[in-house]
Amino acid sequence: MSSRSIRRIAAATLAAGAALGAAALPASAQSSPHQAAAYRSGVVISDVQYDSPGFDDRSNYSLNREWIDVTNTSRRSVNLDGWTLSDEDGHTYTFNHYRLHGRSTVRVHTGIGRDTYRDVYQDRRNYVWDNRSDTATLRNDHGRFIDDASWGRHHRGGHDGNHHGRRL
Repeated sequence: MSSRSIRRIAAATLAAGAALGAAALPASAQSSPHQAAAYRSGVVISDVQYDSPGFDDRSNYSLNREWIDVTNTSRRSVNLDGWTLSDEDGHTYTFNHYRLHGRSTVRVHTGIGRDTYRDVYQDRRNYVWDNRSDTATLRNDHGRFIDDASWGRHHRGGHDGNHHGRRL
């Protein structure tokens, strides 16, 4: 084999390796095994309104303006039956008979309301998410960590709805 052919083969091998590395980047770029689980499931906490706009008067209107968005980024539906969303104080909401369609979002409100395919309600009469600092944690029906979102002062980061590994 000529040295020219060897150089071409080496260049092709390097190019293929670079392409393979770039294709694998999203999975390997995850900052922790926790965020890798969210990447694999396709379900993430996509947005948080932890401080209800306006005066915190514990009215149902105010309670329902405190919410967490859970998004399925994959094309396939995910059965969320038994999945939980909890805060640092142990307040836990459990999804009951809910299927999140592909590329869809469900908003989990704190107050009382009638569940639909876009909005579900924790049916609480008190606020859940601390305005100063808290972490919303999503777990699957086996109790395995899927994703989290943090705001305020924390020992570990969650994500800001767009960038895993950062705090709000």
